[in-house]
Amino acid sequence: MEPVLKIENLRTSFMTSSGEVQAVRGVSFSVEKGEILGVVGESGSGKSVTSMSILRLLADTAVIKEGSRIEFQGKDLIGLSKKELRKIRGERISMIFQDPMSSLNPLIPVGKQVEEMMKEHHPEMSRDELRKQTIELFAKVRIPEPEKRLSNYPHEFSGGMRQRVMIAMALANKPDLLIADEPTTALDVTIQDQILRQLRELEAEYQTSIIFITHDLGVVAELCDRVVVMYGGLIMEEALIDDIFEHPSHPYTMGLLASIPDVHQDKSVRLQPIPGSPPDMTNPPKGCPFAPRCPYARRICASELPEFTEVGDRHRSRCFLQYPDAPADAHNPFKSAVDPHP
Repeated sequence: MEPVLKIENLRTSFMTSSGEVQAVRGVSFSVEKGEILGVVGESGSGKSVTSMSILRLLADTAVIKEGSRIEFQGKDLIGLSKKELRKIRGERISMIFQDPMSSLNPLIPVGKQVEEMMKEHHPEMSRDELRKQTIELFAKVRIPEPEKRLSNYPHEFSGGMRQRVMIAMALANKPDLLIADEPTTALDVTIQDQILRQLRELEAEYQTSIIFITHDLGVVAELCDRVVVMYGGLIMEEALIDDIFEHPSHPYTMGLLASIPDVHQDKSVRLQPIPGSPPDMTNPPKGCPFAPRCPYARRICASELPEFTEVGDRHRSRCFLQYPDAPADAHNPFKSAVDPHP
């Protein structure tokens, strides 16, 4: 079966006064029907720019480079006109953003905003049909007393309830692909858990494919079937969810896992942060972007970017540690950056 979405060699840059910011530098992955794919990485890793590139929701300074391909149900989205793309946005591909207050219009009742989303793609629907479907959507995302809440404005909802409105809006036209860009970051853990459970239920009901973008591997463990780990505008590792937790193969993934708090851990033991800072994307490193922060870096890591190595079933890693013929030289040219006591 053909994947719902297939991205090949995506390269997205921003042209700024300081130079070209190479935010995404050759990303390739696919999303199957009914699959929830997690995209994980620190701020600046390129995960959000990747998602915004799919629907071309980028700033005017952004450029998707030649040779990039974003194929949705067999159609290359990069080649579409703005009018053609507008037909796909909100109907076949929807997006939930991190901050619902910046996405919802504060001057229009939330019910009206959901109705307008449906009316945009289904102008034949009557006012009564729009209202009925909006009430059903609010009930589905567990907004209490949905009929009464239609006339409320965004400021009259809590953060969790506003995010539920955004989910209702995203599902209004039963999309084939839903992109959720850190939708639970600003919510407390109880509401976060409810939203994650809801996304899983909605995926099961509609068979909607979901790309879930986050910096939190703990959240990914609850929701996703497969995960892509990004750093420095590149994919570092990709695997099924159980495999990434049981057999991580890239030092960056290992670092992310080591920084996740565990309710059973000794409270006197400190969490292990990843030392150093992400790379400057106006001048990205020639070799592995994680090498300056990697405790296992070798001399070759500074000068060459490793290709992917298959390390298991649907599990690939971009690391020289996986090369059977990699140079044995374990000298780390960046030792002072990763070790405070070189």
